[in-house]
Amino acid sequence: MIVTTEQLFAHAYGKYAVGAYNINNLEQTVGLFRGNLGKSKSNDDPVDPATSAPFILQISRGARGYSDKRFLEAMIRTADEIFPESVLAVHLDHGTEEACYDCIESGFYSSVMIDASGEEFAKNIEITRRVVDRAHAKGIVVEAELGQLGGVEEDIVGSVSLTDPDQAAEFVERSGCDSLAVAIGTSHGAYKFAGKQGLHFDVLKKIQKVLSEKYPLVMHGSSSVPQEWVERINNAGGKMHSASGVPEDQYLPAAKLGVCKINIDTDGRLVWCAIHRESFRDDPANFDLRPPGKIFMVAYADYIVHKNKMFGSAGQLELVRKTLK
Repeated sequence: MIVTTEQLFAHAYGKYAVGAYNINNLEQTVGLFRGNLGKSKSNDDPVDPATSAPFILQISRGARGYSDKRFLEAMIRTADEIFPESVLAVHLDHGTEEACYDCIESGFYSSVMIDASGEEFAKNIEITRRVVDRAHAKGIVVEAELGQLGGVEEDIVGSVSLTDPDQAAEFVERSGCDSLAVAIGTSHGAYKFAGKQGLHFDVLKKIQKVLSEKYPLVMHGSSSVPQEWVERINNAGGKMHSASGVPEDQYLPAAKLGVCKINIDTDGRLVWCAIHRESFRDDPANFDLRPPGKIFMVAYADYIVHKNKMFGSAGQLELVRKTLK
């Protein structure tokens, strides 16, 4: 069942965060749907109430251009039919104004993100307002961004600029956006932190305080970059040294302060990379793409279950479904 992020956030606010996962291909799509239903190894496994969770499926501009956006959209529609127990939103991640309009007019997306955070404050509001007006006319909700994240991921290159709490309320009021991605210390890619740095909870608390009651916040660049997956990649010939991410024990405290959506992209890539590197290392005679694909789908589903437990969304699926009736 495809719903809006607004519907998911209404249930999650202050209790847990909804995982927002980027996909690019069939194997990620299948693993993602299975994982959010607690179906690790097969589409026909029963739903596990203790681990099943609502989720947000994100499509980036890079994913839309990887082959053709219609391939991804067709896979998602098919997965929604194969896994009718699922409750999810389909979201454009880091959209330009043009990309947002394309997604809005497609009738497929339930949510879009306009990222004009690289513009001056007034220009960011102006662009966001245009997208909001067009989206709301179609019943689609809008995420915007204030402040900038560092790091590199796909075509996203940013320099760090934490969200100014004093600007947040004005931005939300004037732009009309339905949720706000805030810069509180996260960054894109696998090389986020050195040492024991983490989220700026002091900034997050101030942002939550100045916004209206239960206004949903979003954390981008929130992959934890698990060291076990980094080590597996390196042990299979990779060279990912000094990779570090957001500590997982900071997810729930952030959710308690209004973060309703946590974006994960890099971690899914790490799982993909480790599984495929190990497959090539351990079975060099194999030339069939399906064996590593099958292993990846199980591993990715298991990782989604783990991540949802960290977000507090595991076990929430049926409770969310009841609010939608």
